[in-house]
Amino acid sequence: MKTISTPKEASTVIMMRPAIDREYGPFEVLMVQRHPDSLFVPDCHVFPGGCIDDDDCSMELESFCRGLDRQRAFQILVDMPNEATALGAWVAATRETYEETGIFLSSDRLDLTNLACCRRQLLDGKASFTDILKMEKWTLSLDRLKYFAHWITPEFLPYRYDVRFFVTVAPEGQEAMHDGIELIGHTWITPRRALGEYEQNRFNMVLPTIVTLRELDRFDSIEAIIQSAEAKSVPSILTKVTKKDGRLVEIMPDGKIFSPVL
Repeated sequence: MKTISTPKEASTVIMMRPAIDREYGPFEVLMVQRHPDSLFVPDCHVFPGGCIDDDDCSMELESFCRGLDRQRAFQILVDMPNEATALGAWVAATRETYEETGIFLSSDRLDLTNLACCRRQLLDGKASFTDILKMEKWTLSLDRLKYFAHWITPEFLPYRYDVRFFVTVAPEGQEAMHDGIELIGHTWITPRRALGEYEQNRFNMVLPTIVTLRELDRFDSIEAIIQSAEAKSVPSILTKVTKKDGRLVEIMPDGKIFSPVL
C-alpha cells in the first residue's frame, strides 16, 4: 500500500499591478518560471512562494510584523495547527517573495541598492531573514496581503504542499528580478494572456494556477480583487488524481475533470 505523504505548509503571493498594455486585461500578475530540474512542478510558471519555515513562526520575528498579529491570523486561517503557524503563513509569503523576486512588502522607506545587497546576503546564506530585519530595522506590512485561495496538493504526488494564496498590490518603485537559483525567469502578464499562452502550449502551468487565473480574469480592477478577498470565505481545495480512458486526470471537489496532470 502506498504511503500518503503529509503536505508541507506553504504560502504564495499573487502580486498585481496595472497592465501596461490593456488589450489583454486591466491588470498584470507577476509569475516566475521554475527551474526545469525542480522536483516539484519543473519548468512551470507559478506565483512566487514557498514553504513556511520555523523562523517564520517565531516570537522574535513577530515583533517585526505590522497590521496583523497571531490571534487575527488564526481567526482567518482557522484550520492552521496553531496561531504561530497561522501568522507564519503571512511572514513566509513576504520572505519568499523577497527571496525569489527581490520585492519587499513593507511600508518602510527603502534604499533599493541596500535592498538588493541584503537579498544577496540572504540567497548566499550569509544572513537569515531575521538577521536582516534586525540589522536594517525593517518591518513587514502583513496587512498588504489578503487571503485569496487555499490549495492542497493531491495525494497522488510524492511532494505535497498545503498552500495559502495571497493577493497584494505591487509596491511602487521596486523591480522584480528572479533569483536565478530555483527560478529561471519571471514575467508580468495578464491572467487572460497567461491562460491563452497555456492553451497554445507555450506557458506551462498547473491546475491551482490555472483556476486562480481564471478567477482573477473575471475582475475588472485590482481594487475589486482586494475588496473581494477581504470579504471572501476561502474553501480548501483538494483534488483527486485518477485514470480515465487510459490517461491521468485531476478531479475537482465539484466533479469537474481536468487533464493533463503534471
